[in-house]
Amino acid sequence: VQLQASGGGLVQLGGSLRLSCVASGHTFNTYTVGWFRQTPGKEREFVAGISRTGGTTYYSDSVRGRFSTSRGNGKTTAYLQMSNLKPDDTATYYCAAGSADPPLSLQTSSYDFWGQGTLVTVSS
Repeated sequence: VQLQASGGGLVQLGGSLRLSCVASGHTFNTYTVGWFRQTPGKEREFVAGISRTGGTTYYSDSVRGRFSTSRGNGKTTAYLQMSNLKPDDTATYYCAAGSADPPLSLQTSSYDFWGQGTLVTVSS
C-alpha cells in the first residue's frame, strides 16, 4: 500500500484544515489508519486513529474534541479534520496503515505503511 498525505498549509489560530490520505491498492480498508505528527527534534506522536470499518475512532488527549478522523466512501481515502487549531499543532502530519488494533495501534511500530507527510503551520 502506498499512501499520499495532503492538505497541509498555513492557518491562523482557531482555524481549520482537512488532511487527506489517499491509498493505492485495493486493500486499504483492511488496515487500521493512524495519524501522527512530528516536529524537529521530537519523536513522532500519535494523533488519531480509525478502525478498518471506520466504526471506531480514537484520539490523543491533546486533540480530542478538536480533531476528527474518518474514512471515505471509496475505501481508498482517510481524512483528518482539524478544527480550533493551536500553535502547538504545528507539525508535519503523517498518515499510516497497519494491522494492529488499539491499544497497539497508538504506536508507530504498529504501522507498516507511511505517507510522506504534510506540513501544518498554525500562526498566532
